Amino acid sequence: MAVRAAVLPAVGSPLEVTGIELPEPGPGRVRVRLAAAGVCHSDLSLTNGTLRVPVPAVLGHEGAGTVVAVGEGVTRIAPGDAVVLNWAPSCGKCHACSLGEVWLCANAMNGAADVHARTSDGTELHPGLNVAAFAEETVVAASCVLPLPDGVPLTDAALLGCAVLTGYGAVHHAAKVRPGETVAVFGAGGVGLATLQAARIAGAARIVAVDVSPDKEELARRAGATDFLTATADTPREIRALTGKQGVDVAVECVGRAVTIRAAWESTRRGGRTTVVGIGGKDEQVTFNALELFHWGRTLTGCVYGNADPARDLPVLAEHVRAGRLDLTTLVTDRISLDDIPAAFENMLAGKGGRALVVF
Repeated sequence: MAVRAAVLPAVGSPLEVTGIELPEPGPGRVRVRLAAAGVCHSDLSLTNGTLRVPVPAVLGHEGAGTVVAVGEGVTRIAPGDAVVLNWAPSCGKCHACSLGEVWLCANAMNGAADVHARTSDGTELHPGLNVAAFAEETVVAASCVLPLPDGVPLTDAALLGCAVLTGYGAVHHAAKVRPGETVAVFGAGGVGLATLQAARIAGAARIVAVDVSPDKEELARRAGATDFLTATADTPREIRALTGKQGVDVAVECVGRAVTIRAAWESTRRGGRTTVVGIGGKDEQVTFNALELFHWGRTLTGCVYGNADPARDLPVLAEHVRAGRLDLTTLVTDRISLDDIPAAFENMLAGKGGRALVVF
């Protein structure tokens, strides 16, 4: 069956929206009709080679939709079920999984090397980050779909597959923000806005949003920021001034640049926690001297997929949505078509808006 999809022909090449031929779901596979797919910075990182996957590939990893067919042996999901795509399914067998750290699963990306579909001329296509969500329909492993809990709109539920799981997990699992603590969030894109909401849900007393664009202030405050700063070289000093010259208890970096990671570190109080969520390139070198590491006693941690277990965390997030504590609509600044994804990438590079959502 032919469907339209956004294909990355090669690293550094522009996306091509074209027809592809999807196979019927084989054993252990599920076919999903997409309702929506979020445009994430990780998709952009695939196009420029910061993240490497086999190409040509159908991109898109943050999506939700409806099951239309299942292959032999699939019993957990049935046609008609609403599902959220899980782009990093855990194998349950590797060392990380045995420790309960499923977000570090050694085999999570194995599916990215599979042949996912073909173009009209027979060219083999791979699923960029396992799920190939930038398409009207996709065929994925059954482990890549999670039942969508009741009470969450199907279109907005796409955001739960990456931005919200990442932002919520960064606050609740990686940084472990406690009620009454102060938090700074660097970057107010889709993940940053989700992180701000998560900090509010965690009961943070003061939440400082930082972004290069002053136009993000309204978005940030709607998400839960009590203060907003336009990023400059003086940002750490400004944050200390807001927090009694101490610095915040927790800083979360959602950009992935050396200068921003360093600023987040310098904004954290002595003994505080700095969590890096943003994915940067290997040429982004962050430096510290030995004395400051001793003196400040801060903790610097990386954060993969929010250190989340999607099967565990999705029902929790759904309950926050139903209770009105988590507002998915405030994360979306643009609802677009497949053809608009390149423009969404340009807006992302320019620091504009929150999450762009491809609506099918």
